[in-house]
Amino acid sequence: MRKALALAALLLLAGCRTAQTDPHAVVFLIESSPANLDPRVGADAQSQRIDGLLFDGLVARDARFQFTPALAERWEEPDPLTLVFHLRSGVRFHDGRAMTARDVVWTLESMRNGTVITPKTAAYASVDTVEARDERTVVLHLKRPDNFLLTNLSTGAMGIVPEGSGREFWRHPVGTGPFRFVSQQIDQDVEIERNPLSWAVVPKLERVRFAVVPDAITEALELEKGSGDVAVNSLPMDALPVLAGQPNLKVEDGPGTEIQYLAFNTSDSLLNNILVRQAIACAIDRQMIIQTLLRGHARLALSLLPTSHWAWTDDVARYNYDPGRAGRLLDEAGYRRGRNGVRFHLTMKTSNAEDARLLGAVLQQQLAGVGIAVDLRSYEFATFYSDITRGAFQMYSMRWIGGNEQPDIFSYVFSTKNFSPRGANRGHYSNTRLDALLDDAEASNDEAKRRSDYIEAQQILARELPAINLWYMDTVVVHNRRLTHLVPNPSGSYTFLETAELAH
Repeated sequence: MRKALALAALLLLAGCRTAQTDPHAVVFLIESSPANLDPRVGADAQSQRIDGLLFDGLVARDARFQFTPALAERWEEPDPLTLVFHLRSGVRFHDGRAMTARDVVWTLESMRNGTVITPKTAAYASVDTVEARDERTVVLHLKRPDNFLLTNLSTGAMGIVPEGSGREFWRHPVGTGPFRFVSQQIDQDVEIERNPLSWAVVPKLERVRFAVVPDAITEALELEKGSGDVAVNSLPMDALPVLAGQPNLKVEDGPGTEIQYLAFNTSDSLLNNILVRQAIACAIDRQMIIQTLLRGHARLALSLLPTSHWAWTDDVARYNYDPGRAGRLLDEAGYRRGRNGVRFHLTMKTSNAEDARLLGAVLQQQLAGVGIAVDLRSYEFATFYSDITRGAFQMYSMRWIGGNEQPDIFSYVFSTKNFSPRGANRGHYSNTRLDALLDDAEASNDEAKRRSDYIEAQQILARELPAINLWYMDTVVVHNRRLTHLVPNPSGSYTFLETAELAH
């Protein structure tokens, strides 16, 4: 409450000033720089969201998670081990080069053969060979059936790059998307502009500047002054009523698929104990955090998948807020309170974003109530993310954005074969039964059998808790009223920029 009052006072003072704005450019406020704008490499939220504007996959996904044409105007599966993609004609990269089948082959092979080092390599493990049958036909021969390959060939998950693109491609990325790259200054901004050669929609916006503003109050002030035009899911929830009262701003929100989770390093001597992880789950009052820290703009989560997904289930173990149960689990695990009331210490790493630090502080307080002393360590995002991908952590919290809309997320995050950096199993969790279920689901064409596999997989993960699914975030967009025709995406992506307009 004090923060909201302080923010209101600052906004009142700031209201006396008027910022100079470029009538042809949108200033999009983001909390951190994208880690890598090479779509073959970047797996963090900002990289994937901005890459989704610069690059296209072979296919796309609609609002119901169904596949639609993108760079491939059609595709066929003559047998379970063959995929044939027929590319659109007339598609050009931002630099004017024609996009052909050779570019598709290069993109996929460079991720598989080490030309670029990427955690996405494991997503293409089922691919045996890739060939350009002619300028507009790409054939993928598989080692085994792979129901998720289309997901990993879709816009957002990857993007087609020009033949010959190497490890330095991120410095000046060139794609086929509706916007093209202009410049990037690490920890300052990324600038993109309308791509007049776009094969699909040609945006109405001329330019977009993604300005890095790690401090949430500063971000709110930039929006109020008019020096910032839009922010998505990056402002403290207690700031929203204040911002909604500003005459130049509009706040829009709705249910989202973005999920907040708390992950553990299961190779750690403390956190490799299932009872400890279950106790931590019981010690967290998620509903209280949603009502206070998030002002009700979230829904409790039982699975990584959205609740509307065909493979989602709520038939899983639950860990409601119960400090008494948490204490009993910790006692059973052999960690009794010492004279000072502390059972043991854990370190939680966070980025220096305001919402990340606040969540860390709340979890620190709640875990202290059951005798777990949490030491918080906050870093600028690039350092934080590097530590996470290297497995240099005990505990951290982040969000899955978009990737959790398909069930291959379970393999990517929890399969033994996907230990980072090959995949996103950063906590090195391993369960042979889970591996077998996920492999079976990946190869099966029987949707009922696949659903059965995924239900059991979700039950294992809910019982063993290599990570705790905390809540689904609402998609909250705060924007200047000069930015019109804005339709927020449930996944929190930036695709609304493709159709948004600036009122003059």
